[in-house]
Amino acid sequence: MAGAAMLALTACGGLSGDEYRPDPQFAAALPPPTSAPVTTGGAIFQASAYQALASGRQARQIGDILTVRLIERTRASKSQGADASRSSSTAVTLPGALPSFVPRDALEGGSSTDFDGSGSANQQNSLSGDITVTVADVLPNGVLKVRGEKRVQVSRGEEYIRLSGLVRPSDIGMDNSVPSTRVADARITYAGTGQVAAASKQGWLQRFFTSISPF
Repeated sequence: MAGAAMLALTACGGLSGDEYRPDPQFAAALPPPTSAPVTTGGAIFQASAYQALASGRQARQIGDILTVRLIERTRASKSQGADASRSSSTAVTLPGALPSFVPRDALEGGSSTDFDGSGSANQQNSLSGDITVTVADVLPNGVLKVRGEKRVQVSRGEEYIRLSGLVRPSDIGMDNSVPSTRVADARITYAGTGQVAAASKQGWLQRFFTSISPF
C-alpha cells in the first residue's frame, strides 16, 4: 500500500517540476477602447480624425507591439590576495656570579605567526534572441513602459522568457525593434518547467540536509 502511494505521488508531480504560472505583471497590454464617433462641424480639418502621413510603424501608444532584441552579455572577475608574517623573541640573562636553579631554557621565549590567503571569482552569462512585447503605458515624458512574455512548448516541458522595462521612442529602429541594452529598468527572466528542469534541481530531502549540514 505504501509503495503504491509513493508511486502515485511520483507520477503526479515528482518528475514534472515547477508548473508554469502566468504573471499579470507581464500580461499583454491592450489598447484602450475607442471613443464614440464625434460629429463633425462641417470643417475640412478635424483634429479628432487626424493621422500623420509619415508617422512610421514604431510603437508609440498603449497596446502597440515592439520587438526587443536580447543581446545580454555580462562578465565579472575578481581576485584578492593577502600575506602577513610576524616573529618575536625574548631572553632574560641572570648574572653569572649568582647561583640559579632556574633552567636556562625557561628564561627564553619567542613567537612566530604567518598568514597567506588568496581568492578569486569568475562569472560569465550570455542571452540572445528576440521577444515581442506590448506597450503597457506611456509616461508623461514620452517614455514607453513595455512588458511581455514568450512561451515555448517542448516535448519534456516548457521554456519561457519574460521582460519588462522602459524604452525611449528615439531608441526604436525603423524595423520597430530596440536592443535590450537600451531598455531601462529591465527585468528579464528566463526559466523552464517540466522533467528536464526538475532533473537539474536537487530533491527536497537533499536540499534539507544541505541546509543543515555544518560541512
